[in-house]
Amino acid sequence: MSSNRQDQEQALALAGVFQAAALVHQLANKGMVAQDSFETSISSILETDPVNTLAVYGGSPQGLALGVKTLRGFINKDADTSAHVLRYAMSILYLEKRLRKDDQMLQAIGQRLEQVKMQSHHFSNTHENVIANIASLYQDTISTFSFRIQVQGEPNILRQANNAEKVRALLFAGIRSAILWHQLGGRRWRLLLGRKKILRALDDLSQP
Repeated sequence: MSSNRQDQEQALALAGVFQAAALVHQLANKGMVAQDSFETSISSILETDPVNTLAVYGGSPQGLALGVKTLRGFINKDADTSAHVLRYAMSILYLEKRLRKDDQMLQAIGQRLEQVKMQSHHFSNTHENVIANIASLYQDTISTFSFRIQVQGEPNILRQANNAEKVRALLFAGIRSAILWHQLGGRRWRLLLGRKKILRALDDLSQP
């Protein structure tokens, strides 16, 4: 894989992390999300044997437009970039590191995901039953770590069971992207020292 191609694929996966974080923030504060972005993020969880990185996100960078915008805003230190979104993204990367070291949990997740995939064939990737199953998987596995992501938002919104399930499912989607990012060679120090390279890769992805 060429260096430029690898940079683009890393940027895609990292945008997946930031998109999940941005959607969690949207949902927690407004009770709704951008549906196209939501579908792309949730579907990425179920794409466990993709032909390439882009296939994880529906075959087009367009599905990650929110993530690309959010990641670019973080790198450029835009004033309107939410501190909560950044905290969620960094927390997702931390939890991915914890998960990567737990072979037993990874195996359990893999087995459960196969069941979720079968369920999605009968409904759809974003059907409420599928979302509930992904949320339950998150609770049974990643939520058992001592470190947990504290989502802040409107209490009335977060108290609704379907919204809480969507939040957990989106956090799971973020971790799926974080795993992919690491598999592609992504490392946290690159967020500090390789920002220009990430921006160039994002620009390349935005080209028609």
